[in-house]
Formats: sequence, C-alpha cells, structure tokens
Amino acid sequence: MAVIFIFIDGVGIGNEGKENPFLIDSYESFQILSGENFFKNGKGVRSSNQLYKAIDANLDVEGLPQSGTGQTTLFTGENASKVIGKHFGPFPHSGIKHLLKEQSVFQAAKEVGKKPYFMNAYPPIFFEHANRRNRWSCTTLMTKSAEMHLNSTDDILAEKALTAEIVQNAWREKLDINIPKITATDAAKRLLNVVPDHDLVLYEYYLTDKAGHNKSIDDARRVLQPLDEFLLHIIIHKRSEDVLVITSDHGNLEDLSVKTHTRNEVPLFVMGEGIEHFNDVESLVGVKDGIMKILK
Repeated sequence: MAVIFIFIDGVGIGNEGKENPFLIDSYESFQILSGENFFKNGKGVRSSNQLYKAIDANLDVEGLPQSGTGQTTLFTGENASKVIGKHFGPFPHSGIKHLLKEQSVFQAAKEVGKKPYFMNAYPPIFFEHANRRNRWSCTTLMTKSAEMHLNSTDDILAEKALTAEIVQNAWREKLDINIPKITATDAAKRLLNVVPDHDLVLYEYYLTDKAGHNKSIDDARRVLQPLDEFLLHIIIHKRSEDVLVITSDHGNLEDLSVKTHTRNEVPLFVMGEGIEHFNDVESLVGVKDGIMKILK
C-alpha cells in the first residue's frame, strides 16, 4: 500500500459562471473525483472509498493566500501563515523554512520507517540558479532537508521521474535538452510504475497557477487537458490498495476574471482505503496528518 499525493498549484472551487474553466469545458477526472459537483456549494462526496470536500486555504489570516505559506502548511501540518502573521510566496519565508526542514511529510514518513519519493525532476539551469542563490521551493527544500534525491535529466531518461508539465515538451523546446516526448498517459504509467517501490509518492503540478494568473481560457485548456488525462489514468489504473490524495494550496485558476489568487476553498480529493482519516480535515493544516495516519 502506498499514498499517491498529487499537489496541484492554484486550484480552488469556483462559482458556476463563465469565468470558471472547469465548467466551460468538462474534465472527466475532476467530474469523477467530485461526483460532478466541482463548483461552489456543490455536494461533497463521501463513500467507503472516496471523499471530496472543500477545505480552507485562508488559514485565519487576512489577504490573499500565497504559495510559500500555503504549501508549507500543507506539507508540514503547521499554519505557516499564522507563524509569520501573513501570507507569503511564492518561495518559503525565512521564518517558516525550519518547518519544511524539520516537520515535512517526507521527514515524518522517514521517521516511521517509510520510503517517500518526489516524482518531479529539474533541469540543470534550475540547480544552477537554486544553488547560487540558495533559493529553493517548498517541495525541493523539504526533499533536500529529508536527505532525499532531487531528480534530474538522468532520472527522466531512466523513466523514474516527470517534468513539471507532465509531457516533457518544455525541456526539449525551450531548454534544448534531448529527452523524448511522452503523452500524459505515458507519464501516469511512469508514476504508477514507481509507486510499488515506495510508501509515499508526491508529484507537483504548478502550471495551473501560472495559467490562472494569465486569465486565459486557452492557457487553462493547455494545462488542464494533459492534467485531466494524467489523473484519469491514475484514477482508473492505480492499485486498489493505494490511496490517491489530491489537493491545492490556494485558489486561482477557477476564476479567470481576476489575475490574482482567490480566497476560495480548495478541493480535497481522496480515493482508496483509509479515507476516514480525512473526514475531519477542514483546512490545509490537516492534510499531512491524514496522510501520516494512513502510512502508520
């Protein structure tokens, strides 16, 4: 049994209006995950092996939620916005980096004898910039701090990792890195092939947040179509004993009428055994604890 944790940046639960790309077009994975209720005031889902609910991303702090504090809260179970008294991002604030270094879900999994894995890979230019400036994202900082391997080009070629945009186009077309093009289904198969060797596998998809900032339905479609195909294959083909957990750090893409983040609630989707561990989760703070209860 393993937990497959898919983190999708910048996706809240939006209104039933023309500004919401999840209702302009139909995405089968989100329809399945939400019981066709992926909109504000839509009914949740609660059955023996599936859960969908709205959870808070505002964390009792005024202003628009940001990625640095939202992701730190999600991955550590501590209210990072409260710790520093504000929302902050996109990178983690110096006042909350210690949480990612000491209390991340990766660190917690290792402490109970489990084997976590971060599925994302990064090109050489990322390592050059991050090392020079000592500026790491929430996910890469917690991976490094847990003394886990950060995947690179070699891991992509070995089919043990995925690029940020799922299908590997950007590395070839923008960075001139010689890696093959794959489909979103190929990417999902790759992730599922990795899962049996680990207890927790995390994949981060941040292009949804970028598309939301652009206020473009075309950009929304460009990033949601491969994500939909990717998630759909995982939903259908994951092992029955594995638990799929999907959530976000703040709203954005669900409202193309604004270029900023939103204060909307975000979705928590869980499929598989042990969903009862998430029944009481009401905000980003509780997600790590639900995952750890399954792993223990």
